[in-house]
Amino acid sequence: MGEDRGSGSAWALQASFQSPDPAFIAGLRFNEAGLIPAIAQDWLDGAVLMVAWMNREALERTVESGEVHYWSRSRAELWHKGATSGHIQTLRGLRYDCDADVLLLTVEQRGDVACHTGARSCFYDDGPTPTAGGATAPPPPADVCTELMRVIEGRRDHPEPGSYTNRLLEGGDNRILKKIGEESAEFVMACKDGDPAEIAGEAADLLFHLQVALAHHGVSWRDVQQVLAGRRGAPRRE
Repeated sequence: MGEDRGSGSAWALQASFQSPDPAFIAGLRFNEAGLIPAIAQDWLDGAVLMVAWMNREALERTVESGEVHYWSRSRAELWHKGATSGHIQTLRGLRYDCDADVLLLTVEQRGDVACHTGARSCFYDDGPTPTAGGATAPPPPADVCTELMRVIEGRRDHPEPGSYTNRLLEGGDNRILKKIGEESAEFVMACKDGDPAEIAGEAADLLFHLQVALAHHGVSWRDVQQVLAGRRGAPRRE
């Protein structure tokens, strides 16, 4: 019998992260002030959330506790991210670059807010004049599937004349599910033909229509990502 994925999801999330060997810290290149820049990246969609600094103690506490600590240059003290706001960053992965002088932290951001302005990410501006950020700030760039879902949800919330996505959404389940059936069959046939380019194209078509169905039912792409992440390291099904 298969294992109950739901009951093991918390275990799977924990098992999917392997705490790094603290010995790697000795090989890092801290600057003359004893600091190293750290980029915080969302563990599901790859979005860059913020950049801060760490010293050796901040890094050691991060590895030991599993919650990210930084070094505040302005206050000259350790900074446990989210200790005051509640927006704690749980460490899901840690790497350093080819020169060993920059860290990449893969984090689970509690509250989905990393910026002090209340924005999801500190990287929300792309115009000539800085804005105030906040909860309504544009989301940061993410993986292509997340970006596609944003477009589909945008069409759902703000319909555009002549939009194929809106025609699907207006047709509801009958139209959307019919297209999923058609695209599934075309994907199967592409696999049978063994043409990699055709398989990729049909897979993209199928994924698009699946996301339209998700948007129609109010299910976010992040919900799907969380389910997939929860299955990493889960017990194998017999």
